[in-house]
Amino acid sequence: MSSTKKPTQVRLEEGVLAAGKEAATARGLDFNRYVERLIVEDTTGARAAGTAAAQRLIDQHGAFLDDLERQLDGPYADPQPCSGGGTVCSRPCGPAQARFR
Repeated sequence: MSSTKKPTQVRLEEGVLAAGKEAATARGLDFNRYVERLIVEDTTGARAAGTAAAQRLIDQHGAFLDDLERQLDGPYADPQPCSGGGTVCSRPCGPAQARFR
């Protein structure tokens, strides 16, 4: 039985190829299947639909998302100097941290 898929050749810069292979691996796909999915998403409008949905979410709930981001980033936003004279951190310096001064 013959395949309906046609072989192609694409010339990519080394960095682009490496990034594509890394992205494919992260998604559990081989490189060819990853490229195939990108093309399908782009040509069927799936990517545009996802982007539009994300923009609607931001438009409708942007203030909530901004507030949530501030709350989650709060503990890391204003680090205090280490009381033990060590590096700047957001936690009090104890014996374990003092070793790294």
